[in-house]
Amino acid sequence: EKLRVSEPSNAYDFGQSINAVNATKDKAACADLLTVTDPKTVPVLLSNKLEGEILLIFIQSLEHYVAGKDPGLAYQHLFYLSKAERFKVVLALLSKNEKEEVQQLFDLLSESQSDQYSLEDLESLKKVYEL
Repeated sequence: EKLRVSEPSNAYDFGQSINAVNATKDKAACADLLTVTDPKTVPVLLSNKLEGEILLIFIQSLEHYVAGKDPGLAYQHLFYLSKAERFKVVLALLSKNEKEEVQQLFDLLSESQSDQYSLEDLESLKKVYEL
């Protein structure tokens, strides 16, 4: 059964959706969630709940489902995700393979054109992700 996601109205709703997506590793549903959620609101909605697993499923969902259709949205999510509480901690705990997944998403975005970001924007964001 496909997970249904709707725009979260608060941190609790967002947390419930993320837990459901994470439990089933449903990247398509996670992509749906990220598509209906304004990237600017993600740091607030995540509150202090960012974990490695969550960062990773966000990255994978953006890479496989969002970046190809809307690279600008994928970029916005990466940008605002880096402002979330615990981001630096979670980033520091990523394995080499997990970091490579983040790198793949950046590679994909650098091959795409969007009026939402320049290659310079992408390069400076890569530094924030320690790539």
